[in-house]
Amino acid sequence: MSALRPAVFLDRDGVLNSIVWRGETPASPRSPDELIIEPGAREALEALKAAGYLLLVVTNQPDVARGLMAGETLDAIHDKLRAALPVDAVAACRHDNADACACRKPKPGLVLDLAREHGVDLSRSWLVGDQARDVTCGQAAGCTTVLLDRPYNPGREAGADHTLETLAQAAALMTRAPYALTA
Repeated sequence: MSALRPAVFLDRDGVLNSIVWRGETPASPRSPDELIIEPGAREALEALKAAGYLLLVVTNQPDVARGLMAGETLDAIHDKLRAALPVDAVAACRHDNADACACRKPKPGLVLDLAREHGVDLSRSWLVGDQARDVTCGQAAGCTTVLLDRPYNPGREAGADHTLETLAQAAALMTRAPYALTA
């Protein structure tokens, strides 16, 4: 059996792609055309991949359960994301809060499932998100957490291990001592 590998679990909206504003509310893209990759995301992920991390996307997408987007449309959005960025896997919770599933963040189900599937050492892994629920999910899974500070996010109270402005800053942190991976 091979050794477990470290990973970076990445929230999607507000981390890898831009938030879509629907009135005053930050929201997820509902079509591939609305998916706009965040500036610098590709370069940050390439640096993390070169450093030896698996890159795994974990995202809540309740618009499917709410009937605001078809599952096929979500699949098309994720196809576009995978074509644009060097991610190893994308896992989406398509449920709403009322479904009380184990995969909807802040619960760690998506992270735990991907960790088992990909042989991930959670104690050497990170979760990067832009909401308090992302931080809580990462903490519950045993990951080091990074909160990307956003104007719509009151998540500083979640107690992330690190709060930074950009994914590039997070990648720089994860690839330098004392966090840099060693063979």
